[in-house]
Amino acid sequence: MFVVGLTGGIGSGKTAVSDRFQALGIEIVDADVAARVVVEPGTEALEKIASHFGKDLIAEDAHLDRAALRKKVFDDENERHWLEKLLHPLIGTEILRQLENASSPYVIFVSPLMVEAGQIALCDCLLVVDVPEHIQLERTMARDNNDAQQVKSIMATQATREERLAKADYVIVNDCALEQLDQRTTELHSTFLELTKQKNQEI
Repeated sequence: MFVVGLTGGIGSGKTAVSDRFQALGIEIVDADVAARVVVEPGTEALEKIASHFGKDLIAEDAHLDRAALRKKVFDDENERHWLEKLLHPLIGTEILRQLENASSPYVIFVSPLMVEAGQIALCDCLLVVDVPEHIQLERTMARDNNDAQQVKSIMATQATREERLAKADYVIVNDCALEQLDQRTTELHSTFLELTKQKNQEI
């Protein structure tokens, strides 16, 4: 399976890009989705989180209140490390399961921490969605109803634009009109199909 890694900072528009690939028939494996799967009601991980942080993090529908948890861990580096130690191995296993079960010509693997977590090793190439940091800040504040300081704290835990771009094989600059985003995605789709074909011929 040819795996295209897709990453970008918070608010860069990774979902807008992955949605376009999905519309072209490409399966999406999303690290954020995997992160929700491993803490679904009844899982051992959710029980450990409730035990450690308090049962007030469990919503009335028995699901994890991810926004409340995010506030706790981003205010305390030690708590963030505790959570990462618990969840990262579980998320990694779930991602591998989904990648192995993908059946489209190639697969898009979306992760905000692709560079930081060393997940590039799972990919044949890396596509970075890039926007200026002030746009990341504005979009995330509007989308998640977070204040500027909280968004900046999240951004500080992620790789810098320069670090991501240094690792990129392909880049989408997502500060343009949607028509341009559609065109760039379609162009890359053709590229990835050709790369998949080449890889399959080598096997």
